[in-house]
Amino acid sequence: MEPGSVTLVIFDGYQALDLAGPYDVFAEAGYDCSIVAPRAGPVRSNKGMPVLAAGIAEEDPATTDTLMVVGGSGVHAARSQRELVDWIRAAAGAAQRVTSVCSGSFLLAEAGLLDDRRATTHWSEADRLAREYPSIEVDCKPIFIRDGSLWTSAGVTAGMDLALALVEADLGRAAALDVARDLVMYLRRPGNQSQFSVPLWSAQPASDVLRTVVDAIHTNPGARNSISDLASLAGLSARHLQRRFTKEIGVPPAAYVERARIEAAQRALAERDDPVETIARHYGFGTAETLRRAFHRLVGIAPSEYRDRFHTAYT
Repeated sequence: MEPGSVTLVIFDGYQALDLAGPYDVFAEAGYDCSIVAPRAGPVRSNKGMPVLAAGIAEEDPATTDTLMVVGGSGVHAARSQRELVDWIRAAAGAAQRVTSVCSGSFLLAEAGLLDDRRATTHWSEADRLAREYPSIEVDCKPIFIRDGSLWTSAGVTAGMDLALALVEADLGRAAALDVARDLVMYLRRPGNQSQFSVPLWSAQPASDVLRTVVDAIHTNPGARNSISDLASLAGLSARHLQRRFTKEIGVPPAAYVERARIEAAQRALAERDDPVETIARHYGFGTAETLRRAFHRLVGIAPSEYRDRFHTAYT
């Protein structure tokens, strides 16, 4: 199969890397890429970077093989632009496949293209997407999801992972591997979005009592932090704390403690050179094997892999 055409849709306040990353992947593989926006001319990203785009009024929506809608902080304002949403719907009806990067999924949703489909988006926007478009099966864990001819991806750099997967689907593994090598990318990135979203994985406490408990957990995640310890700190019975904590925070105390320990271990793996065994003991896991199992379950990769990917060494 030969490389086809790709039309990337942007708007005022788009995320620059949502556009530039996939564009470079496709261009490297020989695809014919074009950029369209609600109006022709310079379109500014959410950080102010301008890109020249063609206007949808002059662009036939039925002339692209792959439609890719990017994301960015301006996407929610863009959803109210009916001409843009209508153009995306028309282009999707003619394209061989329809894709989105990051919060670009909201424009696909507004056009009705994600109804009764499984889709992903940036982890920080997943709850909003599910709430505002309840017919969508939102899964914020994968880097990207394919549901038939519809592909959606997670935040920002995940658009490059998606574009590379599309190259592989069209041109084969060897061609995709060549692009990955040239751009110094993983052909298939290990793990999922939970590698990046840990600090915001729960609701915030609404009461001073639970705020005290949560603060204590994060101050010393490696402490015993049993339900009786936390109940004593809160001045509540263990049963009352269990009920109240689960209702207010969204997860039971034991699950919260485990996630806080994982978060602390992630920081330690990224910032320090301590052995995994030492980190496991320090943050309450006891053994490296216990940490490894929890890491696989909650983050999707092994602690050693996480360190290889995120460790920062200063010289």
